[in-house]
Amino acid sequence: MAASERIAPRSRRRRRRVPTVTIHDVAARAGVSVATVSRVLGGKAELVREETSRQVLAVAKSLHYVPNVAARSLSIRRSQTIGIVLPDVHGEFFSEVIRGIDVAARKAGYHILVSGSHSDAGEMLEVLETMHGRVDGLVVMAPDVALASLREPLVPDLPLVLLNSADRDLDAITIDNYGGARAMMRHLGELGHARIAFIKGPQQNGDARERLRGFRHAMRPHGGGAARVLEFDGDFTEESGYEAAKFIAARKPRPTAIFAANDSMAIGALAALTDIGVAVPRAMSVAGFDDIPIARYVAPPLTTIRVDIAELGRRAFALLLGALGGQGHLQHRQECIGTTLVVRKSSASPRARKKGEIS
Repeated sequence: MAASERIAPRSRRRRRRVPTVTIHDVAARAGVSVATVSRVLGGKAELVREETSRQVLAVAKSLHYVPNVAARSLSIRRSQTIGIVLPDVHGEFFSEVIRGIDVAARKAGYHILVSGSHSDAGEMLEVLETMHGRVDGLVVMAPDVALASLREPLVPDLPLVLLNSADRDLDAITIDNYGGARAMMRHLGELGHARIAFIKGPQQNGDARERLRGFRHAMRPHGGGAARVLEFDGDFTEESGYEAAKFIAARKPRPTAIFAANDSMAIGALAALTDIGVAVPRAMSVAGFDDIPIARYVAPPLTTIRVDIAELGRRAFALLLGALGGQGHLQHRQECIGTTLVVRKSSASPRARKKGEIS
């Protein structure tokens, strides 16, 4: 066998170890200091000239540089993790909130730690205690929990953003629940509905209270007593919407429309009306609130009030990131997410019924 045909020794055929790219490599290739690279990749690009920032990002991408999160955490005493505490982690609304926060957090180099509180103040405080020392900041949705019970243990320790709760002493993002409910009631009124039943959310829930307030305001011309008679209990679940719709359909005279305080209850109502043979929207219109992803795919597609739920999460993280970056504010920031009426096939004029059909 010729020398050129000899098989190389086994040890020489091993894959060569690819050297790890460091922040020093990125700095050297970009012709800047390590501190500049750290600012650009650490979410403080506003401190660096735009041209330099673009150059650093391009070099980091070309070298496939991956920051050493563990080392960075030790150097800045941060975990690069944020905590998310929600009343529940089940359901499309909460999953969309988590998705919105997660997408924004990952872009900024953060991880998320998620837990549910089951709308219990004691359990929430236990969750927060568990997260203490493991997260750099918190996004907390606590529309069912008294804020006074949260303020004392949280504020001294961590940056905090509240979702769907208003508090002048904390950064907070809310939904225009009252305005959204008024918009839906205007829509149903313009279609010609006067007997509109409302399926309420949990009494202790702030979102539910504001949506109920919007319904009652719209019903004032019909008398306050008329509104109360047409209110039915619910708890934001499909099951409660299903049960409420059966009671509504049995009333005499029967309401011509159902407005549920969230989409889950509206979807439960649609199922109940189908089971008892009430055609939607010919015999009864149904509307919801939130525009969760499944709302457009039920039969018929649900008329609802759209809340950009993922945007709610993104904006919550943006507020928290500002606090983590040391962007101090004299006053805590209060933001409100607007709502939009989305008309689909579950709502129609009550006058569209066939002649002689029983109401």
